[in-house]
Amino acid sequence: MNRKMGYQWHLRKVMAERGMFATTDLVPLLAERGVHLSREQVFRLVTQPPQRMSMDTLAALCDILDCQVQDLIEITVVNQQVRKTGTGGSDQAVPQVRRTSIRRPEGL
Repeated sequence: MNRKMGYQWHLRKVMAERGMFATTDLVPLLAERGVHLSREQVFRLVTQPPQRMSMDTLAALCDILDCQVQDLIEITVVNQQVRKTGTGGSDQAVPQVRRTSIRRPEGL
């Protein structure tokens, strides 16, 4: 059975829990730890789940926010393969198809 994994990115939430609400506050704190990102890059890091991130950046964020990796990243299962039953059906319900009819207003 194949499983596709995903994740939830909680940087903004963790920052808020620590009283940090401006993304620009992270820029100098990251720089102190050797991670030099522009304000725009930090804004994207906070507001969007990153597709790629260096371990140095992740370690710096954990140090700045006094948290662990699992506080920032929550791993989730995006989808699971559906097992077929012996009758040819599947475990999931199939939506019913309904016929529709189009009626023109009278007088046209």
